[in-house]
Amino acid sequence: MNIYKDNRELSWLKFNDRVLMQAKDENVPLGERLTFISIFQTNLDEFFRVRMGFLFDQALFYPALKENKTNMTSSEQIKACERKVKYLYKKRDKIYASNLEKMKEYDVEIVGYDDIKDKEDKKFLEHYFTQEMLPLVSPQVVSKRQPFPFLNNGELYIVTQLESKKGKRKMGIVSCSAAFDERLIALPSKPGKFILAEEIVKKNLPMIFHGQTVKNASIIRIIRSADIEEDDYSLQEHEDYREMMETLIKQRRKLAPLRMEMSPGLEEIEVDMLKHFLDLSNGQVFEVESPLEFSFVFTLQDYLKSRHPELFYKKLEARNSPLVENTVPMIKQVLKHDILLSYPFESMAPFLRFLDEASRDPQVISIKMTLYRVAKNSKVVKSLIRAAENGKDVTVLVELRARFDEENNIAWSKQLESAGCHVIYGLSELKVHSKLCLVTYRTDEGIKYLTQIGTGNYNEKTSKLYTDFCLMTSEHAFGEEANELFTHLCLGETDHNANILLVAPHCMISKIFEKIDEQIELAKAGKPAYVGFKCNAVTSKKMIEKLVEASQAGVKIQLIVRGICCIIPGIKGYTENIHVISIVGRYLEHSRIYIFGDKNPEVYISSADLMTRNLERRVEVGAPIHDPRIKKTILNMFDIMLHDNVKASRLLNDGTYKRVKNKQEKINSQEYFFKKKV
Repeated sequence: MNIYKDNRELSWLKFNDRVLMQAKDENVPLGERLTFISIFQTNLDEFFRVRMGFLFDQALFYPALKENKTNMTSSEQIKACERKVKYLYKKRDKIYASNLEKMKEYDVEIVGYDDIKDKEDKKFLEHYFTQEMLPLVSPQVVSKRQPFPFLNNGELYIVTQLESKKGKRKMGIVSCSAAFDERLIALPSKPGKFILAEEIVKKNLPMIFHGQTVKNASIIRIIRSADIEEDDYSLQEHEDYREMMETLIKQRRKLAPLRMEMSPGLEEIEVDMLKHFLDLSNGQVFEVESPLEFSFVFTLQDYLKSRHPELFYKKLEARNSPLVENTVPMIKQVLKHDILLSYPFESMAPFLRFLDEASRDPQVISIKMTLYRVAKNSKVVKSLIRAAENGKDVTVLVELRARFDEENNIAWSKQLESAGCHVIYGLSELKVHSKLCLVTYRTDEGIKYLTQIGTGNYNEKTSKLYTDFCLMTSEHAFGEEANELFTHLCLGETDHNANILLVAPHCMISKIFEKIDEQIELAKAGKPAYVGFKCNAVTSKKMIEKLVEASQAGVKIQLIVRGICCIIPGIKGYTENIHVISIVGRYLEHSRIYIFGDKNPEVYISSADLMTRNLERRVEVGAPIHDPRIKKTILNMFDIMLHDNVKASRLLNDGTYKRVKNKQEKINSQEYFFKKKV
C-alpha cells in the first residue's frame, strides 16, 4: 500500500518549501528573511549534487528499478522533482522581489544596470569596470577551434551571442568569479544603493568582446553532481585511504552537470546550444528572475545591521546549565551525577571544559572519540592534540566521508596524527556517524569511565545554531559498552552485543522494534500505549511499516520530524493514530529523541534519524536517560515542541503541510527554551 507513504525526494522538497516560507513570514525580521532565501538556495544546490546526482546515475544504470515507498522509477522521480523545483523557483522569485521592495522603506535597494539614471553612478561604474574588472577578465569564444570550456560548479558565468562584422555568430563566455573581489558594489550617489557585480560585467560585454556585436546575454550557473562512491574503479589504485579521499574530492569537482540556472536574455536556439554542450535536458534548465547565487546577502545584512538593528533577531544568550557548577571541575561533577546540555539554549562550554580537563588531568589514562564534523578552528581537536602531547592514549575515529566536510576532516586527521594520536578512519562499508567520547579515569577505587553521548557534532559553531543534546555520565555500564564499541571500531568491526546502548547497525532498529512491540501489546490489552520520536527524517520502510502496525493496534504516535517524512498520517485504517509536525525556525532542529510508554516512559537520545542509512548502514549510538531530572527535562521539551503554534507545521493526510494556528497562547518553542528553564 502506498496511500500512507510519500516519496523521499518530494518530501525533502516540501521541507525546503517550509524553509522558503520563513523568508515570507511577517513574524521573521526583514533582515533575517534574506538568510532563509540563501539557505533555501544552498539546500537546493546540495539536493541536486547529492540526491539528483544519485537519481540520474540510477536512471542510467537501472532504469526499471523502482523505489520502495511509492514505486516510482528514478526517471519518474527526476521529472516530478524538476516540476516541483520550477514551482519553488517562481515562489522564491516573488518572495525575494517582495523583500527587496520592503527594504526600500529603509533606504536600501539593489538596482539593475539599466535602472541607473544618476550620472555620478554611471561614471563610477565605467571607471570601476575598466580599472577593477576588465584587467581580470578572460573571455572565451566557442568555435570549431575553441571547444566549449569547462564550467566550474556553482560559479557565475556570462554567456553571450556574438556577431562579427561579416555576420558570423559565435558564443562568448566570461567567468565572473575572477572579475571581482566583492559581489555587492555600493553606488556613490546614495547610501544603501547597490548593484551586483555580474550585472556590471554583463553590461560591459561590448568592451570585453570589442570588434564583435553583442546580440544577447544571460548569466548562468551550473551545479554538478557530487555522487562519487569510494568503490569507483578509478579510485582503487590508492592504498592510502586518506589519499583516496583526496582524489575523490578532486574528481567530484569535474562531475556531470545536473542543473543550469539562467537569467532571461538568450534566444531558444542559444539555450539549445548550451544544453547540447552541457548535455542537459529541458527539465534541467531553470530560468529565474532572482540572482543565481545568494552569498551577497551577508554583505547586505552587515550594512543593514549597522543602521537598522531592529530588522534582525535580538541576540539570545545561551544560559548555564542548572546541572553545572561553574567553580567545580567538570570531571568531578560528572563522577557525581549525570549532566545534560541542551544546545543552543545552554552553552557547550561545560563539555569543552570537561575535554580540556581530561587533556591535562594526570588521572586520565585515555580519551577515545568519534569525529564527524568539527569547527574550522576546533577547540575539541586542540584538546585532543594537547592530551596526546601530555602523554594520554588518544584514539580518534575521523570520518573522512562526512560529505562536503572531507577536506576539513583530512586536514584535522593529519594534525592529530602529527601530535601522536591514534587516528582511524572508520569502517570500509559503514560511515561512523555516532557522537561518542569516552574518558578512562584512574581512581583509588579503580578504573572509572566518563562517557559523553550526543545527538549532534562536536562543533562549537553549530552548537550555537543547531538544537542538540549532550549527555555526560559516569554510569559504568555505559562506559563498558562504549569501550567495547571503540575496540570493535579499532579492529574494523561492528558491535553486535550492546545491551544498554542502542548501537547501529546491529543493535538499534531491532531494539526500537522491541520497544514499539511492547506498546502494541499494551494497546491490544486496552492499556495506554505511546511512542514519540523527534528526528530529522523518517524514510526507513521497515520503520514506517512498524509505526503503521502500532497505529493500527491503537498506539498513540507523535512524530516531530524537521525534514523528510515518508509516512503520511491520518489515513483511516493505517495511520489514523499518527500525528506529525515539523518545526522550522531560527535554529536548525537537530536533536533526536525516542520515547516509549505513556506512564513512566523510557527515554533515549540518539545520533540516528529513522532512515535506512542511519539504522542499518551506519554506526550510530543512542543512550537511555536514567536520571529522573534529565528525563523530566527532555519530556517537557518534547511536550512544548508539540504545542508550538508559531513555527510548527502539521503534516496532513493529503501529504501537504499546514502551519499550526490556534487560539492557545503563542508558543515559539525555540524562544521558549531560551527564556524558560524546563
